Amino acid sequence: MEPMDIVGKSKEDASLPKATMTKIIKEMLPPDVRVARDAQDLLIECCVEFINLISSESNDVCSREEKRTIAPEHVLKALEVLGFGEYIEEVYAAYEQHKLETMDTIKGGKWSNGAEMTEEEALAEQQRMFAEARARMNGGASIQKQSELDPSLES
Repeated sequence: MEPMDIVGKSKEDASLPKATMTKIIKEMLPPDVRVARDAQDLLIECCVEFINLISSESNDVCSREEKRTIAPEHVLKALEVLGFGEYIEEVYAAYEQHKLETMDTIKGGKWSNGAEMTEEEALAEQQRMFAEARARMNGGASIQKQSELDPSLES
């Protein structure tokens, strides 16, 4: 890949956060294994190149379908085209897990999953969040009982 293969950026401008990548690398290895700094740098460069390769092929797949936005299915097809078909199932599972984990995030003031909460569910969630905030403010010293969080549990 040439230094200007990344649209509008030189190769030196495209990188991944070293601290995050180092953490990922160390988490994947046994605790007694050390990794030389130049080996870490090489692994990071390999990750950047892999991302560039998948992105480029995903764009090609997207263009062949006359689409303007790369969708997850374009990325999965790119993995297959590039010979990484054995990873598609695991990548798709990770994608589905990511969707589940981010489903309840607020986007533009609305729940991104489009589902409405009942008033009781919203109240329970609000009380849970208030209790967590109180616990953080009190240094975790005052954690409320479940019956205080949900009055329906009282006898």
